[in-house]
Amino acid sequence: MLMAGRRIDGTGLTAGEARDETAAFLSRVRPAVDAEAVLLVVSELVTNAVRHAGGAWRLELRSTPGLLRVEVSDGTARVPEQRVPDLNGTGGFGWPMVNRLADRVEVRPAAGGKAVTAAWHLTGPNRMVKEEAAA
Repeated sequence: MLMAGRRIDGTGLTAGEARDETAAFLSRVRPAVDAEAVLLVVSELVTNAVRHAGGAWRLELRSTPGLLRVEVSDGTARVPEQRVPDLNGTGGFGWPMVNRLADRVEVRPAAGGKAVTAAWHLTGPNRMVKEEAAA
């Protein structure tokens, strides 16, 4: 089974840098998904990790035939909560957006905190190129 992956230790990196890394991964792997949706989800998950978990995070990108997965791990066990969006600037828009854009979202405990995984089922040809996972 052909699989491509990329793992990024995001400590000290911004959500913009995570988006850039994700865009580069998607351009190499070229899965049949809405790349803009994936980039928005990565940006939101990383922004939340920076904002609510002290800035230490890890991003894992994985594409296999039939599925694209992005996972952001951080150092807090606090689970994202659905809340009423606040038009005065305190947020509440991101978590519903993540859940609408991804086919599946899962939050699970991970070493030292939690991992949030968003996944997309690939609906078209998955023209993947093999890439070694970075440690």
